[in-house]
Amino acid sequence: MAAWGRRRGVPVNRESRRDRPKSIRGRMQCVLPGSQGQSPPRGVMSSTDCYIVHEIYNGENAQDQFEWELEQALEAQYKYIVIEPTRIGDETARWIAVGNCLHKTAVLSGVSCLLTPLSLPLEYSRYVALPAGAVSVACALLYGISWQFDPCCKYQVEYDSQKLSRLPLHTLTSSSPVVLVRKDDIHRKRLHNTIALAALAYCVKKVYELYVV
Repeated sequence: MAAWGRRRGVPVNRESRRDRPKSIRGRMQCVLPGSQGQSPPRGVMSSTDCYIVHEIYNGENAQDQFEWELEQALEAQYKYIVIEPTRIGDETARWIAVGNCLHKTAVLSGVSCLLTPLSLPLEYSRYVALPAGAVSVACALLYGISWQFDPCCKYQVEYDSQKLSRLPLHTLTSSSPVVLVRKDDIHRKRLHNTIALAALAYCVKKVYELYVV
């Protein structure tokens, strides 16, 4: 998909907010009714913390415009990003879900690889540990190539109704927008990379013992 291709490492033109057209800059914030010139009500998300990709069709290139706005919001590192267009929202949610699946698979299969020799006899453990280690390394490698440097992977889909209630979702025309929340993923990257490397070391050692020694 076009949006996915751009997220997998193709550079995005970075523009400052001052350089954007006024019509775009006005859509780069969650403007709350009655809040212009005033502090937002207590418990309501500040307009500078949120970005809304509105589903407004202004010609044949509307989908490209939606993708451009989403990419700009990801680069700007907004705390919350609300995606109103259904297609772009679904693609982004699936992309994040696949990345999460790769991360979890790398961790679980790596842990299985490392713990199997402790729970099974040595003559049988390699039949479980080696495939599990290979899966862990493959998932970590795929994540590192396609997801690790993608700004979209700094976000997760927000489902917490209490947090969603702080966003101006009532101002949208869509009844089911996708809401992304920015989260620090450095620890989970270190976790699955460390486990995958340990699994790789075990697999190399075991293969060496089986076929070289």
